[in-house]
Amino acid sequence: MRKESVEIFSDATNAPIMRHPGRRFPGVLIQGDELHAFCQSLDRALAEMSNKSEAYYDVNDLRNRLWDLKNHYNSVLTEHGITLPFSKT
Repeated sequence: MRKESVEIFSDATNAPIMRHPGRRFPGVLIQGDELHAFCQSLDRALAEMSNKSEAYYDVNDLRNRLWDLKNHYNSVLTEHGITLPFSKT
């Protein structure tokens, strides 16, 4: 872990906007519990969709990308001994 200053453009709840050093554009910080909720919502939506539709493939791609981010988040927090803000189940 390292500490650096970031530029904070907004502290809005569940939607802070900040720019990481060395990046041209700011990003949105998604809290871990919110990321977990997004993944669960997409899982439920996909369960209700026909897997033959084009929308299914788009939603599944989004789901997979968010789950990759969530898995990375889980690994990093675990590596640093930080308790996850949600249940793994």
